Amino acid sequence: MVLPDFLIKRIPKQEHIKKVRALIDDCEIHTVCESAKCPNIGECFKKKSLTFMILGNICTRHCAFCGVKKGEPLLLDQNEPKRISEATMRLGLNYVVITSVTRDDLEDGGASQFVRVITELKRINPSIKIEVLIPDFMGNEEALRNILKANPYVLNHNVETIPRLYPLMRAEANYGRSLTLLSQAKAINRQVYTKSGFMVGLGETKEEIVSLLADLRGAGCDLVTIGQYLPPSKKHPKAVRYVEPDEFSEYKRIGENLGFKRVFSGPFVRSSFNASELASN
Repeated sequence: MVLPDFLIKRIPKQEHIKKVRALIDDCEIHTVCESAKCPNIGECFKKKSLTFMILGNICTRHCAFCGVKKGEPLLLDQNEPKRISEATMRLGLNYVVITSVTRDDLEDGGASQFVRVITELKRINPSIKIEVLIPDFMGNEEALRNILKANPYVLNHNVETIPRLYPLMRAEANYGRSLTLLSQAKAINRQVYTKSGFMVGLGETKEEIVSLLADLRGAGCDLVTIGQYLPPSKKHPKAVRYVEPDEFSEYKRIGENLGFKRVFSGPFVRSSFNASELASN
């Protein structure tokens, strides 16, 4: 299947990536932009916009769509929060996005590391806005509560796809568990913005997408991102179809009519793409 013109992007300029890497000045700091082979990396790095990925760069789950490495995870890095905060200062970020690999090998799924990173970032800059993109922690509500106590500005958890495709694309995850996490987050802290995102082009119908949007809004989700699935390598499942820009615009209208505060919907939209704009008042 040939890529349509609206899905063709220029190869990112390595100079932008090199400049950001030089500013970070720490090869042990990971970004999901690099690890997941995001197509927006050149555009984001040019603006010094990125998403830090904590808890290593090896995931314990094997989601079929994801470009992040899978396998035996790294040991927990106790110095990671300080290194993240120092890199944030060097980059001059006032809005920072923190995500992680999934760590089912850890008792709390790595939630305590999220808390330490948030705490350290707020220590160096009390006015900083922090968005966390978290895994499901296997439904551990205490882990979620601990993160919310640290007071992030946005709590993001992606459902990724419609429930029918979970066995194919997210076999180790659970759609209901993800919706419950979002509902719990809003119940625990009404002030936090809750956010989720999903891909299209994997074989879902329009009706299933609208149903998914309704489920997210029913779970109290405030913000949503919708983007085209693009396989990160030839080893990953191919896209079933390429969704036209007009259809993305239609999903944006539907989401806004359902009551989402903001909907970012487009071929190259990703969960952390222009995150500060999506969460702005």
